[in-house]
Amino acid sequence: MTDRLLTVEEAAQLLGTTARFPRRLIAERRIVFVKVGRHVRIPEGALADFIAVNTVQPIVTNRRRLRAVA
Repeated sequence: MTDRLLTVEEAAQLLGTTARFPRRLIAERRIVFVKVGRHVRIPEGALADFIAVNTVQPIVTNRRRLRAVA
């Protein structure tokens, strides 16, 4: 295991959220986590996977350019 284990606060900082969001992800079992005694840690790779899975790609369409009416 080469992933660094992040605290909830560190994971929140990387996500740009408060600590409440990663805690909710853990409670809902939506992200992989590790229990070390009573401490909860999130592997850095699991956080990267969560971001990759939840990244929404833009829709590319072939829209015609509107011509300015002179």
